[in-house]
Amino acid sequence: MTASPGVGVGRVAVMEGSADSDASVIERSWDDPDVFAVLFDRYADSIHRYAARRLGSEAADDLMAETFVIAFQRRRRYDLSRSQAVPWLYGTTNLIGRHRRAEARRLRALSRAASTAPAEGSGEGEAMEDRVVARVSAEETRGRLAGALAGLSARNRDVLLLIAWGDLDYAEAAEALGVPVGTVRSRLHRVRSGVREALGGSDPTTSREDQEEPDHG
Repeated sequence: MTASPGVGVGRVAVMEGSADSDASVIERSWDDPDVFAVLFDRYADSIHRYAARRLGSEAADDLMAETFVIAFQRRRRYDLSRSQAVPWLYGTTNLIGRHRRAEARRLRALSRAASTAPAEGSGEGEAMEDRVVARVSAEETRGRLAGALAGLSARNRDVLLLIAWGDLDYAEAAEALGVPVGTVRSRLHRVRSGVREALGGSDPTTSREDQEEPDHG
């Protein structure tokens, strides 16, 4: 199986027990390995975006390809009672775990770069000035967020970013990390409080599920 970051249609919904469920695809791939490419088509883009946000675009190509190679090699261990393979893809390959130091260095560098970036080009009319102000403000926010993320423990950063950037819900994040859902909720509650404090009350990592459900401490 070959991997190309340009292929894929992102995350799609599949019906439990249907012939097109992820579990069905994986089971069929036991006898017909080429069938596994269906999972690549479904999720490669999502995995690539997540890896790029955490480790940069240069590393994302290799990490995305590695994810699917490892998943393919372990496909016979997949629990077929789980129709959706997304948590398995994120969890079984330990996608980011082997690159903790590189991620921390990248976050610290982003934080430093944002704090030292000059505010230039504001003398070319109100429209240009507004754009410069908006860009500087966005860079400062990203820098503060990077600094806040760099200060988190690895396990807390994983919980936050699997949900915020991996687009997993609480149950999926719990499955990917191999912890109870209650642990995900309690860690996320503590982490978000710290992020909001670091960013002066805002939290750009808030997901739709966080907006719909109350916090659980």
